Amino acid sequence: MSRPPVNPADPADPQPGGPEAGGPVPAPAARPAGITVVSVVTALEAAALLVAAGWYGFQLLTGAPVLSFWGAVFTLGLLLAFSAWLLAVSHFLFRGYRWPRAGALVAQLFMLTIGFPTLTGGYPLAGLAMLLPAALAIVLLFDKRVIAFASRPGGSSRAL
Repeated sequence: MSRPPVNPADPADPQPGGPEAGGPVPAPAARPAGITVVSVVTALEAAALLVAAGWYGFQLLTGAPVLSFWGAVFTLGLLLAFSAWLLAVSHFLFRGYRWPRAGALVAQLFMLTIGFPTLTGGYPLAGLAMLLPAALAIVLLFDKRVIAFASRPGGSSRAL
């Protein structure tokens, strides 16, 4: 008696009672507090950028002197785009996707590069307000519970 050939690319037989066989779907892992903290930090940074863009736009509309009008409009566009990007990073990180971890890390590294000169340039409270949340977010981004939770790949969901 011979067995039929096995193709390694074929999925394994479903476990009895498992989700592939129509059984119960396992509950998703609980959201760790680190994900919530990093998401809130990035959302607050996005809100701060949105406020800065609003102030910059108001100054631009009221006739504040600028060297290049279109350069100032470009800067305003960058502030708005970066704010929208940070809001997306915050939202999808909170939902547990994999790709926003890198975006959140880059944003926090930018905060560090802006925060240190601000701190040493005579604005200690503003510098600390940038440095402390960024450092906390960086530490939490490398926590094993955060990495385990934020490991869902992007893309479309299953059809069935």
